Amino acid sequence: MAGTKHHDYHILPPDIAPLATTIGAFAFTSGMVLFMHDLPGGKFVPWAGLAILLASMFMWFSKIVKEAHAGDHTPVVQLHQRYGMILFIASEVMFFVGWFWAFFDFSLFPSELAETVGGQWPPKAIEAVMDPFALPLLNTLILLCSGTTVTWAHHSLIHGDREGLKKGLWATILLGVLFSFIQGYEYLHAPFGFGGNTYGSAFYMATGFHGFHVIVGTIMLIVCLKRAYNGDFTPRQHFGFEAAAWYWHFVDVVWLFLFVAVYIWGGWGYPTH
Repeated sequence: MAGTKHHDYHILPPDIAPLATTIGAFAFTSGMVLFMHDLPGGKFVPWAGLAILLASMFMWFSKIVKEAHAGDHTPVVQLHQRYGMILFIASEVMFFVGWFWAFFDFSLFPSELAETVGGQWPPKAIEAVMDPFALPLLNTLILLCSGTTVTWAHHSLIHGDREGLKKGLWATILLGVLFSFIQGYEYLHAPFGFGGNTYGSAFYMATGFHGFHVIVGTIMLIVCLKRAYNGDFTPRQHFGFEAAAWYWHFVDVVWLFLFVAVYIWGGWGYPTH
């Protein structure tokens, strides 16, 4: 059944994708609670929810691409898509505010946690912290470079240079993959673990979720690269790529805060590994 067009917007027929996405997200989050508390269903429900979530997202995004090809993304629709992406990034910002809040609360008021951290920060249980000017600095340079390459790709697209678009996307994707591998190597050789103290928990939750966002952003850019090879995107209509670029710049900015606050300031004056 085709949708009905009304001037500047496009009315879609009822679709199962939004409902399936909601069910998948609820099943995944609830299942993770069951898993973490070792309750019945904890080994099955989260994976089932994740499968439903990924399948429904694939169907939903595929239909959005088909709508763009059909010319249904009028200026009004594109404006609303931008509003949606802005709100999504704003929600992600608040997500990281929670981790930064926890880290600063632990570090600025260690005396209130004297029994667990020994009244100092980092806690006495931590023998050494990451050297911020080793692998973290390298990853900072990598992400900053990736911010320039994705901007290069965007600039090329606006000016009709499709080869520049592809090259910029390839460079950004490779830099994102390199960042993830370096962070994984850093975790494998870290001088402290996740559990047992507030420093390790706050560190891994903040940097780990950022690393997850890098992986998500890399996947988004890979999809944009495939679409670029398929001939999608025009200088006047390329919101799919624009949304991925916004997300990637958001990831860059969050990392700068992490690098300064967690790596440099959070372990200042402490022995480094």
